[in-house]
Amino acid sequence: MNAIIQPTHILRGSVELPASKSYSVRAFVIAACGGRSSILSPSDCDDALAALATARGLGAKARRIPGGWLIDGNRRAALPPLINVRESGTALRLVLPLAALHGRPVRVTGEGTLCGRPNHHLIAVLKKLGVDVDGRGKKHSVPIVFKGGRLRNGVIEIDGSLSSQFVSALLIALPQLDGGSVLRVKGKRIVSSDYVTMTLQVLKRAGVSVRAVDRRTFQIPGGQPFKGLKNFRVPSDYGLAAFLMAAAALTGSNVCLKGCLSDDFIQADGRVLSILKTMGVNFKKTSRSLRVKGPFTIRGGEFSLKDCPDLLPILAVCALFADRKTTFKDIAHVRAKESDRISDLRKELLKINARVSETHNTLTITPAEDRYLRDRSLDPHHDHRLAMAFSVLGLKLGVRIKDAECISKSYPGFLSDLKILGGQVKKCR
Repeated sequence: MNAIIQPTHILRGSVELPASKSYSVRAFVIAACGGRSSILSPSDCDDALAALATARGLGAKARRIPGGWLIDGNRRAALPPLINVRESGTALRLVLPLAALHGRPVRVTGEGTLCGRPNHHLIAVLKKLGVDVDGRGKKHSVPIVFKGGRLRNGVIEIDGSLSSQFVSALLIALPQLDGGSVLRVKGKRIVSSDYVTMTLQVLKRAGVSVRAVDRRTFQIPGGQPFKGLKNFRVPSDYGLAAFLMAAAALTGSNVCLKGCLSDDFIQADGRVLSILKTMGVNFKKTSRSLRVKGPFTIRGGEFSLKDCPDLLPILAVCALFADRKTTFKDIAHVRAKESDRISDLRKELLKINARVSETHNTLTITPAEDRYLRDRSLDPHHDHRLAMAFSVLGLKLGVRIKDAECISKSYPGFLSDLKILGGQVKKCR
């Protein structure tokens, strides 16, 4: 499916924000580890559904209830010979140490962009802890095959410079071992640390105790039963709200984004609120809504996205219309996402004649709105966040987006919601 987004000067109305993909995935996987959980208002995106299927693969029983899912976890269940996490990188990383708890042969597969994503740091740790496991190639991409060996407790080190998901995965598995463990995160730079905090918050709801000595050291008692998440309402996703907030900021708008916006649960992408404020975007936030009345003069500058790398595509689109040059730094780890979110993003923005440059760890945009080309065809490289960012760009310049169906990975209703607000959106083959 392709999508054609035509220039749109005015956005009006309200939409319901989607639930957090990251919390939904963690809730389904942690619920599978034991106890009873009512997961309310979870995301219905592809990755969340993949996590639900993964929970079932781990032995959980899941059935629909009004407004969500009832999950009965069973940590003693035998694993099936095959677990397919589809295209969910988070589900993949979280399930690997859990599969290693059983000491039985199992094959973990994935699809699409997941087939090239790296897992070598986590696989190396599992090997050191007595697990006979290998993935494809030097990166240990899927398929990943467990031949035997059972995960052992102890003092464990994991490199946190590539992905926080490796840390989260071990934090979920290690409490289930008989003995205690100490997990140390190494590497010059720990990325996306808020996602680790998200995992700890969900574990706490399940009755699991992990003591964070500091940002790099965790003490984890063994033999802990998972007691279930009880009634766990998934908060709305700030990272996905960012696309609609940016759309409203760049147009004449009066937009209300409704949802569960409590500050009880941390979100890495919640930093979008402070970043957009710094960029000159004003909004009103309550626990139930975000209201934006645009347009605004976007202010450029220098921004570190070390802990919120998923914001890069949409903030880059905002920077195209800023009052001065903008540099996004500390972003090398976004090269290992669904796409290379630095080089692939730059490649596509060059098609509109943007002035954009990159280094290994930065992306710099020098705005020159009078030279931008209109009605260009852009390729999101099967990356949902690039596709949504290009959709917002289309409101200003008009674009045709190839393979726009990849948006369903995180926000299946995005184009429909954009259309409800007044965006000129057309889907075509």
